Amino acid sequence: MQRGWLLIATLSVVATIACADNNGNKNQDKDRNKVEPAVAQYFKNDDTATDSNVTVEGSSVGYHAIAGTIIVHPKDWDDVTQSTEAETVTPGASTTEAADKGPSPQKESGARAAMFYVYYAKGGGRSEERPVTFLFNGGPGSSTVWLHMGAFGPRRVITADDTHTPAAPYKLVNNDYSLLDASDLVFIDAPGTGFSRITGKEKEKAFWGVDQDGWAFSEFITQFLTKYGRWNSPKFLFGESYGTTRAAVLANMLETDRSIDLNGIMLLSQIFNFDMSADSPQYNPGVDLPYMLALPTYAASAWYHNRLPGKRPPDLHRFLGEVQHFAMGDYSQALQAGAALNNKQRLVVANRLHQYTGLPVWYIQKADLRIDGGMFEQNLQGNSDITTGRLDTRFSGPAMDPLNKEADYDPQSASISSAYVSAFNDYVRKQLNYGFGKQYKLFADVFRSWNFQHKVAGVPIPLPQATNVIPDISTAMKYNPNLHIMLTGGYFDLATPYYEGVYEMRHLQIPKKLQRNIEYHYYNSGHMVYAHEDSLKQIHDHAADFIRRASNLENR
Repeated sequence: MQRGWLLIATLSVVATIACADNNGNKNQDKDRNKVEPAVAQYFKNDDTATDSNVTVEGSSVGYHAIAGTIIVHPKDWDDVTQSTEAETVTPGASTTEAADKGPSPQKESGARAAMFYVYYAKGGGRSEERPVTFLFNGGPGSSTVWLHMGAFGPRRVITADDTHTPAAPYKLVNNDYSLLDASDLVFIDAPGTGFSRITGKEKEKAFWGVDQDGWAFSEFITQFLTKYGRWNSPKFLFGESYGTTRAAVLANMLETDRSIDLNGIMLLSQIFNFDMSADSPQYNPGVDLPYMLALPTYAASAWYHNRLPGKRPPDLHRFLGEVQHFAMGDYSQALQAGAALNNKQRLVVANRLHQYTGLPVWYIQKADLRIDGGMFEQNLQGNSDITTGRLDTRFSGPAMDPLNKEADYDPQSASISSAYVSAFNDYVRKQLNYGFGKQYKLFADVFRSWNFQHKVAGVPIPLPQATNVIPDISTAMKYNPNLHIMLTGGYFDLATPYYEGVYEMRHLQIPKKLQRNIEYHYYNSGHMVYAHEDSLKQIHDHAADFIRRASNLENR
């Protein structure tokens, strides 16, 4: 069973995404380079254009929507002998008149990706005076249906706040918190996800990896700016989960390789350094930071479910400040002491952990003071055979096996996935007129092929270490000292604990004055903060304000 689907921080969690792709390519091992018979339909230009409007916080916004694909190639592709120069199209023009009939024979042997996108442009006015934001979810291996249908697209699907959403019919409504009031929007599916497809020789090797993926997105954005005449528009990235990792890699590539300055980057549920993940830190002994950085989220979750011993603290934020202090102080010292920690000290720390997590003292001691995410999810409400959510610990569900050491599925994922899948498949065909005869893949089967090796900025070869993109975002901020960052997250997120993002930002390799370019916003929600409507309104308002402040339009 799968425990999560938006962020993969260890190989054990990557495996769950392989299980999540019900459309898995079972015959890949027989011939991984064979072109699928129906793949050509994904590589032809069949863009569709529609017009509609959305009401955002009481104001009507008319928009033009284009759904289609852009073809990208790996880094070593020869664009002199095999040119795919992008045509320039205005947002209001038809994109099907000069349609590409499909890949030419000379390109069949090369790896290519058809990257699906939906572009929403506000009607009226000059497009270069409108910011444009590129949005993507993570995984790796996830489509961008979540941000599209849950957060900032013009329509959103209604799901239950912290319980399992009933089965269809699902309710699709006007999105009062779409970001179209502040920016034009481009939702992008990563290669192999959604309606995006990859083909050609060694296609997985060409696109499924930290650096390969970043290159594909940089190619997409470069072509998009040309195709739609947006080179002189304020430009923003919005990445969620592994999408924050991608955003760091992508920002550095755009800034240093392509001379494309970004105005700002919005990061939701961040992970930059995979050594800090709370998912399976037991496989990386000696690195104790994951336990410290997850503790505030454990405390918030125990607070939410009334599992704290004694009187529940009335102020969550003040309580979390106390937990953060303990995590980086006495708890940190105890973990670093290792076997040198005496029994009396061990008991004192175990009792403090009991006060902050609600877990029994004997269990904490038996775990050597080190509780990973899966153990916490299984045991927080374990006396009632209930599993606590991973992506959002406000959610609960029946334990698959109450005797398991760790939770073996994620109640929030189980609660909302069907609603998102059903709503998007209906919406894209009935309202965007796209996708007839095509299959939308919620996930790509990246587990066996994803390359987590990363060539850090300034280093000539990939380093033999866990993925860490802190140097990438640091280089991008130094290369462009006007680059602004907005970090957001949920207090109840155990996939990417909120305090992990704070710690990472405080350890960027940048001058202290550039720390002023970073702002933080946290919400009483989980990994997908927009699953909680009050938090959705807040993140919309923060993002819209951030875009307006960073767009440099006041003097135009």
